[in-house]
Amino acid sequence: MTQIRMESISKTFPDGTEALDSVCLEVHDGELMALVGPSGCGKTTLLRILAGLEHPSEGKILFNQMDISSLSSHERDLGLVFQNYALFPHLTVERNIAIGLQKSFLSKSEKKEKIAGVTTDLDIYNLLQRKPSELSGGQRQRVALARLLVRNPSIHLLDEPLSNLDANLRSQMREELAKLHREHKRTTIFVTHDQVEAMTLGERICVLNKGKIEQLGVPKTLYEDPKNLFVACFFGSPPLSIFHGSIEFSTSPARYKFIGSGNLEFELPDRFKESRQNLTLGVRPEHFKLTFDSPKQDFLIQRIEYLGDYQVLHLQFEEHELTAKTNGTTPASGQNIGLEIDWGKVFWFDATSQSRIQL
Repeated sequence: MTQIRMESISKTFPDGTEALDSVCLEVHDGELMALVGPSGCGKTTLLRILAGLEHPSEGKILFNQMDISSLSSHERDLGLVFQNYALFPHLTVERNIAIGLQKSFLSKSEKKEKIAGVTTDLDIYNLLQRKPSELSGGQRQRVALARLLVRNPSIHLLDEPLSNLDANLRSQMREELAKLHREHKRTTIFVTHDQVEAMTLGERICVLNKGKIEQLGVPKTLYEDPKNLFVACFFGSPPLSIFHGSIEFSTSPARYKFIGSGNLEFELPDRFKESRQNLTLGVRPEHFKLTFDSPKQDFLIQRIEYLGDYQVLHLQFEEHELTAKTNGTTPASGQNIGLEIDWGKVFWFDATSQSRIQL
């Protein structure tokens, strides 16, 4: 297995676009790391640099403490699965997969045996004589994975391999990828813009934004303990509800309140003992509680999404829009309700720097 270490990787393209800015990242032996972020954040560029398809403007890459920055792609003992699968349309499935064994010293019969074993595991053995145009998206995905697995290099690089599949097939292929990683335990970097894929597949997740790492950690940490507003908003469905305002003392009743724009007010627990300006409050949908008997029924239910074991309520108060989750009884759309907040689980951010703060 291989440990990957990237030291101060920067990349500026000839047109002046700065794709990466001093990225330092370590991927452990046998780890599956998800590299996630919005379009244009630099994640595919970083993967291409690892693969040797691009060269960094600055920095170096080490595999097991050895600097491989100057090595060509075929010297790096890695395999790359692209978003479009990169299959040769004029070749059969079998010949497409066999490309992964071109430089091996296996005999013809050994190659056939290896291809048969991998394609049987991926349930595409009966498709070996078909062309890519005769396959579904999920089948083409499996062919691309088979080509990687017959060679099974020490590093697997996957560039948004599920983005062209429908929702059900994506879920099925996530299970397949997780199973393959458990079996082969190769050091793997999985690039995606989908938070669900990142959280269900990544043993750790690296969040990129504008060419820099925002946060690195296990899925639970990124969801429950984000470092800044960007990370907090990136994870969670429905997304975080955000309010800009301040904490101020109120005489009626005598306690501190969070005061937002317009007439938005939330009473705070007794543990809040000081005023604070220039704040952003973030609340996840599951940390709102609907109230039907409070004197303030300020929030209009615009729409309800029924999702089986829970419902998502889209609410509005003046210019503020927010979402709440509930698995209890809900009134109908068009009615007003009150809200309580689990203050022990909210996020506070400095409104200027957007960094997480503790209150």
